[in-house]
Amino acid sequence: MLSINKKTLSSLFVLPVIVAALGYFVDIYDLLLFGIVRMPSLKSLGLSDAEISKIGMEILNWQMIGLLVGGIFWGVLGDKKGRLSVLFGSIITYSIANIGCGFVQDPNLYMLLRFIAGIGLAGELGAGITLVSEILPIQLRAIGSSMVAGIGVLGAVVAFFTVELFNWRNAYFFGGAMGIALLLLRVGVVESGAFDKISKQKHVIKGNFLTLFTNWKRFVKYLRCIGIGLPTWFVIGILATFSNEIGKSLHIVEPVKPGLAILWSYAGLSIGDILCGFISQRLQSRKKAVLYFMMFTLMACFILLIGIIETAKQYYLLSLITGIGIGYWAMFVTISAEQFGTNLRATAATTVPNMVRGIVVLMTLGFSYFKSFTTVTLSASIVGVICFAIGIYSIVSIGETHGKDLDYLEE
Repeated sequence: MLSINKKTLSSLFVLPVIVAALGYFVDIYDLLLFGIVRMPSLKSLGLSDAEISKIGMEILNWQMIGLLVGGIFWGVLGDKKGRLSVLFGSIITYSIANIGCGFVQDPNLYMLLRFIAGIGLAGELGAGITLVSEILPIQLRAIGSSMVAGIGVLGAVVAFFTVELFNWRNAYFFGGAMGIALLLLRVGVVESGAFDKISKQKHVIKGNFLTLFTNWKRFVKYLRCIGIGLPTWFVIGILATFSNEIGKSLHIVEPVKPGLAILWSYAGLSIGDILCGFISQRLQSRKKAVLYFMMFTLMACFILLIGIIETAKQYYLLSLITGIGIGYWAMFVTISAEQFGTNLRATAATTVPNMVRGIVVLMTLGFSYFKSFTTVTLSASIVGVICFAIGIYSIVSIGETHGKDLDYLEE
């Protein structure tokens, strides 16, 4: 059993961990900002309600496509040029894009800037978790990654209150300014020793994205990593984002506000992320911790959708509870990083969470399709059953990585 003493625990508070946590904080702030300011920002551009609904979905989808493109780009770059190249490059990209969003006057330019922002936002979490996993002692990898995500997801809470206190343009300026400030802090961060070691080995093939698909065993492992994350974005992308529609379908009289549902989901996610790291360490198992959290989330989703809640406050409470349940998000990214060798680790850890985010487009399309011939709650339930079935199978069938030595190469 791996034990943790006070001296080892102090290793959590090194600059790379702090910077990774703050980087993910800014990442989440900027990632969710459009969803929060969608209505007021598009309305101020002179769009009608019908146009806001149509163009708002298009902009969100382009942001998600940007995440997919950026996930591949930054992942490959992280394995070829180093984890720090991604941390610097990604924040410059999304900071400039977000400052540009604060000046936007045209919906088409808005769409382009959110696509660019999506590309930039794709690199932050995977590179941060990879760096933290490679520099921390084996005993602290899970806890360190969970702390990064636990602090990081609070960016969603700050995004909500920033929009409440200031107008949407200033919210974008604030996000860009935080990114630039963080860029200065990152100057003192050093590259991981694991990457430095392979960077000197010219014969090693690094960051070949296609390698994930050329070997059947590796490809299946990659798909399982993606599958583990699906329930997390079902909660955020369906239950929270479309909470106003689900609330009406549940006959809740008071309108349920998606912004508040997202806020409470991410507040719970922050708690869950930190808990999951310590529970994983206690159980000496990544798989058991994630499976328990996933089953907890499934029960909470069942209670939410079965039709027994009667008020908006109860919906927000269940948003908090489901948020705690999907707090295995950081552990899921850590598992993805630990499944692959140093020469492919950043590629996997960066693309996997963005593949999950990109699949939200399929979730929303499925949700809309099922709504055409059934109720909103049943439609959400069908999508949820699919996501949880894949997620549970994936975590049960994937290999355990707790205590695994990461100093190896992918052949």
